[in-house]
Amino acid sequence: MGKTFEGRTAFVTGGSRGIGRQIVERFASEGANVAIIDVNEEALASAQNELHEKGYSVYAKNASVTDREQIESAMKEVFGLFGSIDILVNNAGVIRDNMLFKMTDEDWLTVMDVHLKGAFYATRAAQQYMTQNNYGRIINISSTSALGNRGQSNYSTAKAGLQGLTKTLAIELGKFGITANAVAPGFIETDMTKATAERIGVPFEELIKASVAQIPVGRSGKPEDIANAVAFFADERSSFVSGQVLYVAGGPKN
Repeated sequence: MGKTFEGRTAFVTGGSRGIGRQIVERFASEGANVAIIDVNEEALASAQNELHEKGYSVYAKNASVTDREQIESAMKEVFGLFGSIDILVNNAGVIRDNMLFKMTDEDWLTVMDVHLKGAFYATRAAQQYMTQNNYGRIINISSTSALGNRGQSNYSTAKAGLQGLTKTLAIELGKFGITANAVAPGFIETDMTKATAERIGVPFEELIKASVAQIPVGRSGKPEDIANAVAFFADERSSFVSGQVLYVAGGPKN
């Protein structure tokens, strides 16, 4: 029996660490060619080496999603190397958390640029290859913060914007055999949530404990939980699922 993503090419932004890294690992282990772009050169090199050691087919490039030319160049190189771009995961993200009255212009614009401009650039670049092939899977990584979260007016707005983008892409691209969906993680143990713990001045273990107390399934999330949801949306058999937002948070979100 063949692997689920055998012969497919998955392009993952911000794929060298945390959730992105686990998504890349999942696709590679299921037979996909994987392409990673990231601004963290050290983490990118480490991820590339580890994946190569496991025998996976990998493209890795130091590039920013906020630079249109870098994105388009990377897409062109990936297409030339693997012959297709079948799956795009817009995962790259940053946080610049602060209360509104303390938030700077830079805090706001940085988050908007990475999450929204970055997803726009990557999606616009990828769709031209997907439409030619009459096949594609676009998965945007949103967040439960899209529903509102104290100290994250910028991040919440950006993640809500990604959900609107997702639904619009589903409407526009469906006739080309392309689906668009979003995964919205709840509390996941990553470097980003560690940074949140530092911002609010509590040990990470305490933040985990406090978060778990509010999660119905009684545990915190791991990057592989998000990778599982992404893999579902990316599956060829999920062709009738599009324009959806899946909250992966250990319980319901309104």
